[in-house]
Formats: sequence, structure tokens, C-alpha cells
Amino acid sequence: MSFRLSQRDKDIIGFINQFRAVDRDSLMELFFKQLKSPVNACNSVMVRLYRLGLIERTQQYSPTVYLPVDAKIKKNSQKILHFLSVLDIYKQMCTYSAPKQVIVEDKPTGRKGGIEPDLFCIFRGSPFWIEIQRNQYSEQKMQAKINLYEAYFFSDEWKTLQWQPENRAAIFPSVILVTPIRYAVSSEYFRIIQVTSIHELMKKYKSPNKQHDAKTKSNTSSSGITINLT
Repeated sequence: MSFRLSQRDKDIIGFINQFRAVDRDSLMELFFKQLKSPVNACNSVMVRLYRLGLIERTQQYSPTVYLPVDAKIKKNSQKILHFLSVLDIYKQMCTYSAPKQVIVEDKPTGRKGGIEPDLFCIFRGSPFWIEIQRNQYSEQKMQAKINLYEAYFFSDEWKTLQWQPENRAAIFPSVILVTPIRYAVSSEYFRIIQVTSIHELMKKYKSPNKQHDAKTKSNTSSSGITINLT
């Protein structure tokens, strides 16, 4: 049986492939909110795509969570909650400005044992690697994670990443730790920002006092990164 996909169908399938696990309400918010009956429209489209074998789904969550057809995670895996956390951070960003060059589970080194941020994106003109910590870790484990970023900083491999600006000096992204816990971690070579959410990040950099302080300090890290969120 032949069928034709709309551009929205293709965008939805691509989005699910990109984020690995996407709940129905997020799809409704991102692709159907402008319609008169977004819930019904979303349900109709997702059932059709599922029956066509173009997406998978798990109903162990409410609302239903959709997965790529070649998903390598079990339908009851805790990894799904992790991907939904990554999606939530993306949606928070979208309320301010759509991030660009989005990479879920970025692996810039291309090898095991290197940095593996949960998300890379360019947001409000600045590149970020984002680590989402849903569980509490020891200070030593968190510093070891930062040490991996420092090792990558000194490798200079990041200077040739495909998103780097042309005809300008390469930029090492700031690292955002999204965590309810504040860790005593630091680096002399790049900026580390610890927040509980993107909303907190935006409040932090939109506050008049913070903006004044940022300007006073040139608002840069030792690698010359400008944090441009406004």
C-alpha cells in the first residue's frame, strides 16, 4: 500500500529519531498547538504513523511515549526518563529561543572514555554542552567528569567540530550542569554553570544586577567565550 507523508509527518518522525523518546504532550505542544483541537489532531497523526510502522511507542507511561522504529532501548527502560529529561531542557530553551545545531547525546571525541554530554546546542548565540544530573553524585565523580572536559580542551580536537564558526577563532562551549545539587567543581579553562533549569539560567543572566556584574567581568571565561543569553 502506498502512502504519502506530509512535511509535518516527516518532521515528527525526524524529531523522535533525534530525541529518542518523546511524549505525546510534547509532540502536541511542538507540532499541533496552533490547531483548534490539538489533542485529537496529535492522537490521530501518531496512531497513523504507528500503524504505518514508522514509529514505535510504549504505553507504560502516561501520556504515551513514542520511540524510533530502531530504538535500542526497552520500552520499560529507565533510559526513557533520561531522554524525556533532555527533551524537557530543549522545550525550556524553546520558550525563549529555539536552540540551533542540536545534538542529543553528543559524542564529540568519537570514542569511548571521552566526554558525552547529554545535549549540545547553540543557544542565544553561545555554544553549550549540557549535562543533566537526575541523581546525586559524589564531588569526586563530578570533578572527574569535568577533568574529561579539560582533557578534551587540551586536545584541540574541538577546534574542528562542524558547528565551529568560519573565519573566526574556535570556541570551546560552556558546560551547563542541570542539577538540584551544587557541586564544588571548577575549571580554569572554560565556564561551568550550575542551575536547576533553563528558566533559572535565564533569570540569572537577565537580572539587571547579574548583567552589570557580567559586563564588569567582561562576561567571558578564560577561553574567551561570551555568554550571550539576552
